[in-house]
Order: sequence, then structure tokens, then C-alpha cells
Amino acid sequence: MFTGIIQSIGQLLSSEERGGDRRMVFHVGALALDDVRQGDSIAVAGVCLTALDLTEDSFAADVSRETLGLTTLGALEPGAPVNLEKALRLSDRLGGHLVSGHVDGLGRVIDIHGDARSQRWTFEVPATLARYIASKGSICIDGVSLTVNEVDGLHFGVNLIPHTQQVTTFAARRVGDAVNIEVDRMARYAERLIEFRAGETPAM
Repeated sequence: MFTGIIQSIGQLLSSEERGGDRRMVFHVGALALDDVRQGDSIAVAGVCLTALDLTEDSFAADVSRETLGLTTLGALEPGAPVNLEKALRLSDRLGGHLVSGHVDGLGRVIDIHGDARSQRWTFEVPATLARYIASKGSICIDGVSLTVNEVDGLHFGVNLIPHTQQVTTFAARRVGDAVNIEVDRMARYAERLIEFRAGETPAM
């Protein structure tokens, strides 16, 4: 589990195809790896990956075809910046919201405009994800925990304060860019509960 509070901006060093999957190597920037062991989890752009071949400032990860197809990782080129967060410990503060690192799908940036010192961003998501997004609820975008300001059909908006702009990869994002979206787990559980109460047979 993660919190959606980014700890460092890293960088993709290499991406090598291996039998349909990929071995990706990331430089971790300012992220300390002294407490990370082989097999631990690190969220990369909101995607939970297993850290392998650790060095003082980098790690490798094997990325499956499913993950490559469902997230933005498959389109990354060497040099691309990525948000990084180490897995949550039970003693850590929960500054954002509980994030699993299991991306639900892709959204797209459709508008960015200034609002005093902040920025207002609008995203578009598929209908299959839009149903789980609610005004004032939580959303995880590229690994960043954010509060939804408003929802309008397939569109939703968030506010980025200057700090968030500075310490995440949002500074490198542009209108039209794809982003990784993880909806709030509680919304999915609520839907599941409603299905059972309505007498629907759960899908197997």
C-alpha cells in the first residue's frame, strides 16, 4: 500500500524487451534506498512494481504485458521523469489516502489553467472509471493523491498547489497527455455491497 505522497522524482534509465515483457531500470533521484530490500514494492507513476537489482541510486523492475498495456509505463522513453514512492509502513503518517498501486486505467489531460498561485487541471476518463469518481472524493493520478473538485460526466477537475507542481511530474505534463488513474477503493467496495443487497449474482 501507498499514500499518494510523492517522495522523489526519478527517471527511466532503460527499457529492455524480454520475451514480451520489459525490464525497466529507474534512477531514484533523492529517494533513499537504504531501507529497501530485493523484492520490496515501489510505486512508479502510481504503478506498484517489485524492486530488483538495487544499487545506491537505482533499481530494476520486470513489467508484465498487462501492466504495459494498462498504464503509461509502456510508452515511456529513457529520460522520462516518474513519480516515486516507497511502500507504506504501519508507523507512517497517512498524508494522502490509501493507494494500492493497482492502476484502474488511463485518463487524459484536457485543460490546464491558472487559479491564483494554483493550477486547475481537468481530466477525461472512460465511463468505466467515471462512475467511481465523486466531488470531494479522493483520486490517484500518476501516483499523486488528490481531491476531486468537481465532476461533469466523463470529466473531473483537481487543484494543484505550487508545492505539488514542484515535487511531482505534473510540471512536465501537457494537455493531451495520458495519465495513470487509480480510483478510490471504497467506491468499488460500495458498488460491490450494493450489488449484493440488490440480489445480483457476483461475477466469477
